[in-house]
Amino acid sequence: MPATLDNQLVVALSSRALFDFEEENEVFESQDDAAYMQLQLDRLEVAAKPGVAYPLVKKLLSLNTEDQRRVEVIIVSRNDPVSGLRVFRSAESHHLDLTRGVFTRGKPAYRYLNPLGAHLFLSAHEDDVRNALTAGFPAARVFAQSMLEADRHPHEIRIAFDGDAVLFSDEAERVFQKDGLSAFTEHERAKAFQPLPPGPFKPLLDALHKLQSETSAENAVRIRTALVTARSWPAHERAIRTLMGWNISIDEAMFLGGLEKGPFLKEFEPDFFFDDQTRHCQSAAQAGPVGHVVSGVANET
Repeated sequence: MPATLDNQLVVALSSRALFDFEEENEVFESQDDAAYMQLQLDRLEVAAKPGVAYPLVKKLLSLNTEDQRRVEVIIVSRNDPVSGLRVFRSAESHHLDLTRGVFTRGKPAYRYLNPLGAHLFLSAHEDDVRNALTAGFPAARVFAQSMLEADRHPHEIRIAFDGDAVLFSDEAERVFQKDGLSAFTEHERAKAFQPLPPGPFKPLLDALHKLQSETSAENAVRIRTALVTARSWPAHERAIRTLMGWNISIDEAMFLGGLEKGPFLKEFEPDFFFDDQTRHCQSAAQAGPVGHVVSGVANET
């Protein structure tokens, strides 16, 4: 019987999302891929340092047991196959159970998300992220400068989401951008009982909710989620009712009314936070790993 990834949470990520290859990438940018490839080969026995997605990956893989594999993490990278040797060697050194990888040597990597059935794609390459989102996959560009602390909350996987243009569509955000806060507030008050259309990260929230339900009673590590949004009363009601309509429970919700998100995320201490606006990502990067969801009206070019 052929191998399958059915009934697993599939996380695809680039090598620069998992490991700190920023120094090596500078060689690629300043010289060429041959110099980069040689440097990675020269450092084959040197385990790469953890990157932005490392804490999340390590915790997610801990949900797997000898009897059941619930999470599959796969490298989907623009790296060349030779550089892929160091990726797998580094994963082995860090005791990460990674067995699959796709290396495209500069060609678009997002095309392989479909056969993998990926629930999440993390990459440092913005074009791949944009294309993945367009194709309907939850995807984010990692902030390499994010603060990392891989060992905090060892018994919880903490994931935080922005609302509009991330969990929800950017329908309401477009009203805000076009007509301002008052129009946005009235729009959301009038539609409080009308669910928001799903946004790009709704499939990931679905998958996490399913995994949360399956593992809550039997696993030492639990999943904790948070909604961190610039919405405030009365626009909060539509967001809550939308989640209720999806039959999804969020553990924490922060309706900040435009306050800076970073200080609140410092208290929540996420293993990853997803937001569509660069300024919120920059603020949140001081609190933990961040992914920029390059979608919605705020990211139109």
